[in-house]
Amino acid sequence: MSTTQSERLRGLLEPLVAARDLDLEEIEVTPAGKRRVLRIVVDSDEGVQLDECAELSREASVVLDDTDVMGGAPYTLEVTSPGADRPLTELRHYRRALGRLIKAQLTEAAGSGELIARITGVDDDGLDLEVPGVKGRKPTARRVLFDEIAKARVELEFSRKSEKPETADKRDAQHEEKIDENKEEA
Repeated sequence: MSTTQSERLRGLLEPLVAARDLDLEEIEVTPAGKRRVLRIVVDSDEGVQLDECAELSREASVVLDDTDVMGGAPYTLEVTSPGADRPLTELRHYRRALGRLIKAQLTEAAGSGELIARITGVDDDGLDLEVPGVKGRKPTARRVLFDEIAKARVELEFSRKSEKPETADKRDAQHEEKIDENKEEA
């Protein structure tokens, strides 16, 4: 995607995205066979609902059809929210990841290496983290400045240890009761 096309796309799409109180995270044009894919990635502090993506896609399609910014070749338009594994690069990304586990590559100034920790606080300068304890040790608090982070991503968690087993058991039992009720109604 040429810089000119990127700038034109951003100029056309940013007002549509901002009108919905969303952040325009990324615009990407990639080849896909004889077509191209125009992917618009949006996000907000509250997350992005599927309906919002669909409505924004319709609005963007109208605006794009009224211009020559995509040229004459066919393309597919995708409006989506960022994936769970997207890089954390902006202050707002870290704020949205508050309470989540992250994996960060540290700069040489911070001692290099990799750090896996939970974000407990975010301010303009950096992060307050809780580093999990190893071999029965208690977690430790750590402060990392943004300029000490080379790159970072949210770590996917499939189960949170903070949820008590009996809570999960009760939830599962309630779910099973609803399934049984639905079978009786059918």
